[in-house]
Amino acid sequence: MDKKILPAARVGEIQEYYFSRKLKEVAALNAAGADIISLGIGGPDLPPAPDAIETLCSEARKPDAHSYQPFTGLPELRRAYADWYARKYHVSLNPATELQPLIGSKEAILHISLTFLNPGDGVLVPNPGYITYTSASKLAMAEIFTYDLKPENDWQPDFDALESLPLDKIKLMWINYPHMPTGAPARMETFERAVAFARKHGIVLVNDNPYSFILNDTPASLLQVPGAIDVAMELNSLSKSHNMAGWRMGMVASNPQFISWLIKVKSNVDSGQFKPMMLAAAKALSAPDSWYEGINALYAGRRKVAEEIMLALGCEFDPAQRGLFLWGRIPDHEESAEALCDRMLREARVFITPGFIFGSNGDRYVRISLCAPAERLKAALERINKSQTHTLTNNNDD
Repeated sequence: MDKKILPAARVGEIQEYYFSRKLKEVAALNAAGADIISLGIGGPDLPPAPDAIETLCSEARKPDAHSYQPFTGLPELRRAYADWYARKYHVSLNPATELQPLIGSKEAILHISLTFLNPGDGVLVPNPGYITYTSASKLAMAEIFTYDLKPENDWQPDFDALESLPLDKIKLMWINYPHMPTGAPARMETFERAVAFARKHGIVLVNDNPYSFILNDTPASLLQVPGAIDVAMELNSLSKSHNMAGWRMGMVASNPQFISWLIKVKSNVDSGQFKPMMLAAAKALSAPDSWYEGINALYAGRRKVAEEIMLALGCEFDPAQRGLFLWGRIPDHEESAEALCDRMLREARVFITPGFIFGSNGDRYVRISLCAPAERLKAALERINKSQTHTLTNNNDD
């Protein structure tokens, strides 16, 4: 070629998703017969409610189910989301103007970034936090300002520290409670301060809220704060709460103006969702409390084993954590979380996530997913105990 072809500059600003890269390594090990127990990904291994699956199957058999659907989603799905918010969060939303169904909330992170951020605008991203907030901001060519979440502050934002940032150029702030990866519960005090902060500085506040039903008796929404909807958006998803990760069913709730701007972006990117899946999602949203209780009973049993794994690794953790993971601080004698995780993958054939991928404040932490059957978690515990005993024996021999 006479002239070299290069990608857009924004492509150079991001890396392949960590789990995309790491799972290739795990797949190669499995192909070689290693039988890796994966406790890394937060992808529920349980099925959705039976009536949601039946709705999908029966609707998919209908001849009129396979055409393009409205960009704004089926009215039935929008009403189901609104009813769910009223029932579970005591938040009243207009399904016609204050809700937008999405192809998962991960999609919305980029859509919201493209909707509100011009190149060079500032965005507040938590450290540690979900890495897609950073990558989406880079794709939007925004300037990233990380804000610290620390264990001594229970992983809540320090709003006094935020006042020292160049807030005149910051346009968007990401929060995420119950928090991933730390499991810090939602606090109404944090939500209230965040809304006041956003109002004061003209910042769009976004709460990413997919974990509020996992091992949590008090689901909370940012939109419970009076007036929050004027400056805030909240993402939610059926991926974790309803075991529908592969279905890509999410939503955003906000004021009609914000929603209309987001639809401008979204309608130029995709062509709607599959009608039977939307009707099945609406059915899933009507699940009784007993369904959530049954799922959480399973997760509670897994969580006990995950805590034993943390103790076997010598890690410290807060038992008040909520959500689909367990977050623990590694012992001081360990070189790094990455080194510990690599050793467990190599010696115990167990894949756990090093906290550094979520930001520098996660450097000394590891994360264990509860998305594996209790039997696999127990097998992982046995392998780690044997590995740790072997390492200790070798060190004593030295």
